[in-house]
Amino acid sequence: MAVQVVLVHGIRTSATMWRAQRAHLDGRDIAATAIDLPGHGTRMGETFTLEGAFETIDTAVRTAAERGPVVLAAHSMGGLISCEYVGAPDPPPVAAFVAASCTAIPRGVGLATYRALARRFDSLPDRGMRLTEMVLARTLPDETRSDFGAGGYAFDAQDIALRSLSMLDLMQALRHIRVPTWFVNGQFDQLRANERLFQRLVPHAELIVVPRTSHLVTAMRPRVFNAVLDLAIATVGAAPAPDTDPARARAGAEPSTC
Repeated sequence: MAVQVVLVHGIRTSATMWRAQRAHLDGRDIAATAIDLPGHGTRMGETFTLEGAFETIDTAVRTAAERGPVVLAAHSMGGLISCEYVGAPDPPPVAAFVAASCTAIPRGVGLATYRALARRFDSLPDRGMRLTEMVLARTLPDETRSDFGAGGYAFDAQDIALRSLSMLDLMQALRHIRVPTWFVNGQFDQLRANERLFQRLVPHAELIVVPRTSHLVTAMRPRVFNAVLDLAIATVGAAPAPDTDPARARAGAEPSTC
């Protein structure tokens, strides 16, 4: 069965942020599904809830899993939510996990400061779009510059989404992530705050820090991120298929007499 990829966007943006990744995967004939979370992109009129976000991710993952093993890749807010999803007590059918720009526990002063800054920008006459466009123009290559905003910016969902993140039990979830995992951060990403903690809680995970790169690592260095996706896909593709023959399974479970 062919490997499938499910892509989960970050806060304010939408499925359009993954255009470069989808083009790369399409060139490799690998099926990819990029979803819109509640309140974002094509679902801008909806209210964001964690329950709705989990349901959206789960539906996409389980649908993809019917066609083959699933690599789940997620960015920022989508990465934090996906960490809890992958580390659920009843693990979902995810074969590998790539979490970008999300190694921070969204609690306390850090989250409060982020929310205050977001509200201040949102109070500007243009809701901070002039500054946003200036930053994107200075940091992103031409090929990806328009991708983050192509599906519109979810201004109205931003504060409730940020507040909702404080309800995640990431410390518990991270301890239960068992699948091959990659944490991908930009060198200058503000969400590297708890990078070492994430490594300690998911000791088998690989940490990749991309030099001279910001929080928008998927768009700022798309080829690097695509290479990580390729690595995850190759890892899943190389894994042995489970033996579904009951007789062989029982034989394999019996202790050796050698």
